[in-house]
Amino acid sequence: MVDTLQDRAQKLWAAAVQPEAVTGWLQIAKAVIAGTVAWWLSRDVLDSQMPFLAPWTALLTVHLTVYRSVSRGLQTLVASILGVALSFVIGAWLGVSVGTFALALAVGMVLALVPWIRDEGVAIATTAIFVLGAGFGQQQPLLLDRILEIGLGVAVGIAVNLLIIPPLREKQAARYVDSINRRMGGVLVDMADEFATAWDTERADAWVEETRSMSRELASAWQEVHFARESERGNPRTRRAGALLRRHRGTPADDAEEASYEEILARVEEGISHLRHLSRTLREGAYAEGEWDDRFRQRWVAIVRDAGRSIADPDAEVEPIADRLSGLALDLADNTELPRRSWPLYGSLIASMLHIAVIVDDVASARAARETPSTS
Repeated sequence: MVDTLQDRAQKLWAAAVQPEAVTGWLQIAKAVIAGTVAWWLSRDVLDSQMPFLAPWTALLTVHLTVYRSVSRGLQTLVASILGVALSFVIGAWLGVSVGTFALALAVGMVLALVPWIRDEGVAIATTAIFVLGAGFGQQQPLLLDRILEIGLGVAVGIAVNLLIIPPLREKQAARYVDSINRRMGGVLVDMADEFATAWDTERADAWVEETRSMSRELASAWQEVHFARESERGNPRTRRAGALLRRHRGTPADDAEEASYEEILARVEEGISHLRHLSRTLREGAYAEGEWDDRFRQRWVAIVRDAGRSIADPDAEVEPIADRLSGLALDLADNTELPRRSWPLYGSLIASMLHIAVIVDDVASARAARETPSTS
């Protein structure tokens, strides 16, 4: 029972310290700090009669990236100012009633459709609700104060997200890439183990389904990479991480190259495609007439197993995959005893593995580029 509780506690702790979870905890902390600071400044420094406007806009401004905080914060600022102006115009000219309240909401929602503030456009209507619903008669002379409070909230939100560990998502992107590589390597090792003795179409179908699952994970990886690129924009940690990376590699600033996850994922995408083709070829090979050539089976199995180990762990020491495949193809070409009908199948297996072997080398090289100091 104690062991079970300890295991559960360890699993919960492991999940809590994952990069995505840590980023979430930090965002919660920053939102609390931004809202509290904005409320304190609004209440105690500005002596505001509506101290909730500043913390509200501060919370709206604390996003997952610095770039998004700035861009969305400016949208929130513009939208909120429009909401204040709208409520003051309608309140001053038409008064506050059920009809004018509905009119303010309707106009605010229509203005929220403007493309360059659409992400935060609803703030027009919500700000109008706050101003009209909080005693418009007392707020009418304080238009500039309301705008100042909103600007204060946006400024505090941006400052908190900029100064308190602004998030970078490089480590999350790397984890996706490594996960897909391990899965590809696992499928290749499983293929080698199965092909060394015998296999059936069910195993081949399972490999094909696994490649489809990899493609779905790859789509998530692309989203994470796009988010990682956004997290670098306007982030002071990006320059600091670049300096640490150059010092870690011992390269000057002009010669250090950042890892391109876009190129890595493009290569991984090709690898998944070739792996799916290889799985389908083996599925069709299960119906092939005649016995497999033992020499081909033994050598191809050894190559595939080493390729799987290499792509799952680029540090694994294996002989060059491409050279061994080329040697296998040449030896088979000199083997006059090999039935001609076997060549299309054997050739397809060798060609697919040649493509994957090139990707194995690319992935191994890219891993060295990804080994940077922790920046997430």
